[in-house]
Order: sequence, then C-alpha cells, then structure tokens
Amino acid sequence: VTAAKNEVVYIESLINSVRKVNYPDGKFEMIIIDDNSGDGTYENARKASGDILNFRVIKAGEKLLPAKRGALLKGIEEADYPYIMVTDADCLPSSGWLSSAAALFEQGFDFIFGPAPLVRNKNNFISSLSCMENLKNNFLSLSLASLGLPYTAAARNMGFSKEAFFKIGGYDNTLGTLSGDDDLLLREAVRNKLKIKAFYDKNAMVYSYTIDNLPDYLKQRARHTQTSLHYSLKNKLILAGWHLLNLVMLFSPILMFLDFNFIWPFIVKLSTDILILYFVGKSFNYNFKPLQLLYLDIAYEIFLVINFFNSLFLKVEWKQN
Repeated sequence: VTAAKNEVVYIESLINSVRKVNYPDGKFEMIIIDDNSGDGTYENARKASGDILNFRVIKAGEKLLPAKRGALLKGIEEADYPYIMVTDADCLPSSGWLSSAAALFEQGFDFIFGPAPLVRNKNNFISSLSCMENLKNNFLSLSLASLGLPYTAAARNMGFSKEAFFKIGGYDNTLGTLSGDDDLLLREAVRNKLKIKAFYDKNAMVYSYTIDNLPDYLKQRARHTQTSLHYSLKNKLILAGWHLLNLVMLFSPILMFLDFNFIWPFIVKLSTDILILYFVGKSFNYNFKPLQLLYLDIAYEIFLVINFFNSLFLKVEWKQN
C-alpha cells in the first residue's frame, strides 16, 4: 500500500521496482492511493501499471483521517489480503522484499519493519549528511529493537497484519502529530503487546533518495524530531541519555583547559564511531571514506541540536495538504 501526493517524478520507478520483486503475481497486490495530487500522479500511475491485474490505482477522495494517514487507511481497507506492507511513492524496494516479509508473517509476527537506506540524489554535503543520519538511525533503531526496545520504523519498509492494525485502532491513536504515522503506529503496537520483529535482510531493503538542499533537509528532520516528542517516556529517556552522552563526549575538548585528559572521551567516541560505521555502512551499501566518516559524524551530532530547536517552531504539512 502506497500513499502518493504529487509524486509524478517517482511513481513510475516505484511501480517498475514492485513489478520486479521476486514473488508470485497471484499472491500479492499493489494498491496506490493518489492523495488528491495536482501534478498528474494519478494519470501517470495508471499508465505505468497498465493492465496488470494485481495493481490498483485509486483516488483518496474524502478521507476519514487527515493527510497521509487518511490515504493509507483507505488503501488498507481496500486490500484483499490479510497482510500489509507499506512503502512510499519515491522508493525502490529490493527483489526479496515481499518474500522476506511473507516469511516473517508466516512465523506469526504482527508488526515488522526493516532497513531503509538512502541513495544520494547529488554528491554534496547535505546528501552525504542525510546518508550518515540514515545509517546511524538504522543502526540504533535495529540494535534497540533487538534488545526488545523498538521505537521507530521507517514507513517505507514496514508491515502488519490487517487484524492487528484494526485491533489497535489503526491510526486513530497516532494523531498527536501530522507526521510520524510509522513511529506512532509502532508505539501503539508496543503498547498493545503485539508480536514485533525488526529484520535485516540485504535483499529486502527499500531504498529512497536523499534530500540534497538545506531548507528541505531542515524541514524533514524537524518533522521527524517532532514525532519523537510523542514516543513513550521510556524510549524518550533512553534516546535522550544516548544522545546527551555522545554530545558530552564530542564537546569534551572544551574542558581541556582544566585537564588535558578531557581529550580522551572525544578520541574514544570518534574512533569507535568511525570503526563501527565503516563496517556497518558496507552492509547498508554505503561507501563512506574514513575522512567522510570523521566530519559527517561530527556534523550529525551538531545537527541533532539544530534539528531539535528547529522542530519546536516548524509547522508541519503533508505536501501542501
């Protein structure tokens, strides 16, 4: 199920990617909900899907819920199958995406989510910073989920059973913020003690393109940061502690005038980060050079602070909805 609003540039690529997944046509359907686009998304999606029997393109029309949630809800209600995978209109799913998801649903999981790396739109600083942020967020979210502490799921690579979705009230309890339909739905799944699985499969990744300019980057990160304010108290405390520790270690050299040993937390942090990110990055198809890892790791921590304060003032919109 995909909600698409003004995605005429990307929608054909998504359809072509889904057509190439390694899964029998008679065992899945693709539903694209055009959320009242004004750029020809609906027409282009209809043309790209052609006469493929298991592809449907429908218009959202009047929605029961605002913004993206309303469009997704319509698609979920229209779905003929008992299990739903959600992705975004500007994404490129890998060939093993559906087969990996199906295997997990067969094991009885109610809610699943997997890695969602980025592909550089341009080879500039903002695109590279977006990739670094994505890599660190994937690593942290999948690591905490493996410890039984899931807190975030990328909407472009997540799924659930229809039964579990409606059991927890669908998106009804996620309306505290306009964005964050993915993270807040996961929060509700945790609250209702659903069987949740975070998975890593190199053949089941869902790729999306980076933002390549500063204004759009700041808007995107502020939206995501606003959503984090609605996490559970436990997850907020864990994440606050983790990020504060990293910031203290990053800025510890400021206190070198008191004692030269304050340089060591800084050195330990950067050397550990670079080592881990270099090898983990390979598994997400990122090829950062050591020098890039150094300055992007520092930039990531600084932008965490910038994005937090920016999120307090930004008004979130669902593509001019």
